[in-house]
Amino acid sequence: MPTFSAQELKAFASKYFMHWGVSEADAASAADVLVSAEMRGVDSHGLIRLQSYYGSRLDQGLINPRAALTLLRESSTTLTFDANNGLGHPAAVKAMRRCIEKARESGVALATVRNSNHYGIAGYYAMMALEEGMIGVSFTNSAPLVAPTHGKAALLGTNPIAVVVPAKNNRPYVLDMATSIVPIGRVSVYQKNGQSIPAGWGIDEDGKVTEDPQKVLEGGALMPLGGTDLLRGYKGYGLALLVDIFSGVLSGSGFSDQVSSAANPGMARIGHFFAAIRIDAFRDFAEFTTDMDLLLDTLRNSAKAAGEERIYIHGEKEFEKAERAATNGVPLSDVTVQSLINAAEHAGIPFSSKPM
Repeated sequence: MPTFSAQELKAFASKYFMHWGVSEADAASAADVLVSAEMRGVDSHGLIRLQSYYGSRLDQGLINPRAALTLLRESSTTLTFDANNGLGHPAAVKAMRRCIEKARESGVALATVRNSNHYGIAGYYAMMALEEGMIGVSFTNSAPLVAPTHGKAALLGTNPIAVVVPAKNNRPYVLDMATSIVPIGRVSVYQKNGQSIPAGWGIDEDGKVTEDPQKVLEGGALMPLGGTDLLRGYKGYGLALLVDIFSGVLSGSGFSDQVSSAANPGMARIGHFFAAIRIDAFRDFAEFTTDMDLLLDTLRNSAKAAGEERIYIHGEKEFEKAERAATNGVPLSDVTVQSLINAAEHAGIPFSSKPM
């Protein structure tokens, strides 16, 4: 794929958001999240959404471009914010930053955000804690695409969980995963290519497992992590529900089918949950990170299965992709490049970035 300068992509995305009335600071924050997703190889949550989701909703008045994050409640260890229907990225950055500041004093801090919008990759916000040598946690709910085990209606989002833990000499452990078996975009790719999906990815409108992606996309639903009940998919269902409770119910935001979707258009009402944990509130930091290295090295250096050369720790592949992107440029698919060209034409902003 052609590669592009990360700084030029951030500059373009920032100008695009500002075209819709977003402040310079908030636009830069949102752009940084989207380009970071591209650099880490999570293109499903990157610039492909710039116009199709964010620009479209800003254009329709479904996102308030000038919304201010307001503090509703605060204690020595907790914070509750209202994003007032603003962009999810700057709201999440500000909330996590405050959460980290409070954890410096108290050892542990928790924060929720209500009335927000899609905030991109969950791992971005959890990784903010690494700058302070803390453990970071980030959850968000999302538009309902996943059916509960034994159900047929899409009532839960793909509801990601991100947990980030520092190590000493190793890269940090970065878990950033959806609680659905696959993202809906993966099903769309199979549908566009005329391919069948693996059994267990989704169900049709009657709740039956299907290999036809069209039936999943039209009236069906994704399955939770694990798939069918036989494969213990109820564990993924439980995790998705947990995220909805912490992000939606606890924050006072939307949850389940209250979150905006194609079937329920309007304000997204997405909720987020964040946590920051100061390690030295529990034990010596150096001892902790030494033990983290020991744990990660034990896994990485353990016996490999036949034909396998490497055991990865969560986040390693993404760190390596980001390092390559920083040196060689950010790889973008032809579909993403065309979407940026379309966004530029629609907003009247030139997309001058050229492949490196």
